Amino acid sequence: MCRNIRTLFNFEPPATETEIRDAALQFVRKVTGTTRPARRNEAAFDHAVERIAAATAELLAALETNQPPRNREVEAAKARERSMARFG
Repeated sequence: MCRNIRTLFNFEPPATETEIRDAALQFVRKVTGTTRPARRNEAAFDHAVERIAAATAELLAALETNQPPRNREVEAAKARERSMARFG
């Protein structure tokens, strides 16, 4: 499940709200051990996703770096190369 959580900091363009929410959703899924909560737990599940997404957005806005922003396409190409070397 957590393989879908990607680094969101220091990219150009910056991470979108959708990317942040998707990462928060994956985190909550991993912590709870479920991809879809029971109906009675749905409100708590959704609330946790929203709070974690807000905290993540706040964190990303506060972080600073001297490194130049990374390019998403270049990083994706590197990941594909690593995958091909690993899995063939």
